[in-house]
Amino acid sequence: MSMTPYVGRFAPSPTGPLHPGSVLAALGSWLLARHAGGQWLVRVEDVDPPRTVPGAVAGQLATLAAFGLHSDGPVLHQSQRDAAYQAALAQLLDAGLAFACHCSRRDLADQGGIHHHCVPRPPRAQPAIRLRVAPGTVVGFNDGLRGPIRQDVHADVGDVVLRRADGYWAYQLAVVVDDGAQGITDIVRGADLLDSTPRQILLQQALGLPTPRYLHLPLLLDADGRKLSKSTAAAPVDAVNPLPALRQAWAALGQDPGALATVDEAGDALRAARAAFDPRRLSPVDIPLRPAAP
Repeated sequence: MSMTPYVGRFAPSPTGPLHPGSVLAALGSWLLARHAGGQWLVRVEDVDPPRTVPGAVAGQLATLAAFGLHSDGPVLHQSQRDAAYQAALAQLLDAGLAFACHCSRRDLADQGGIHHHCVPRPPRAQPAIRLRVAPGTVVGFNDGLRGPIRQDVHADVGDVVLRRADGYWAYQLAVVVDDGAQGITDIVRGADLLDSTPRQILLQQALGLPTPRYLHLPLLLDADGRKLSKSTAAAPVDAVNPLPALRQAWAALGQDPGALATVDEAGDALRAARAAFDPRRLSPVDIPLRPAAP
């Protein structure tokens, strides 16, 4: 049995205010970290400047604080991590595991957008950099909630973008480098990122980094059965009155609603949730969003 201390994290992208799906992921990851007697860290994944909304970083951190969810260490900002990503990219290039790619999305349309080999075209002044994924590369892992997961990364994903042609760092590289730097042992996040996990494991192996344990929580769905997100105009949670959103997330995690029924402030709600939390009640089944009870 591993004696490595549990280190979990919540890593929102500052593309808008936190919404009920964000709170579900934050609370779920916090509860599992506390249940294991471990640390819970917050990371701001602002690696994509064109999608970063002004003021969103401060707003998200203020909302977490209002909910009583405080990082156990300094908040890491990906926008300040350029040197670390550059060092990882240089390591992969020097080892022949990554290569410059001059293809555009239009060039790859006939391949379903999946890169297996470069399409002949004039070189770009600033090409993308990709991780080389050999034929037959199948990655498997055991999800803490969903059991064994396998993906043929070559067939389903192809060569993974590490740095985009516009010069920005790709999410896959940044998240792997930062999980390694922060010593993350357990990644608890929404099921929308389940498909990314095998390519992140492949990249961890290429960089010589340990692979954390993974658990992918259910998603909250809107009235049309789509993942609740900022892109579907999900309403932000109320930082002034956090209890309804906390109770909503607690119930969505399959926990006993009665445990939070009599509390009247966020701090008491988190203490009650920590005491009553039962990870055996977690379910992988996505959940239709219901109005938050006051």
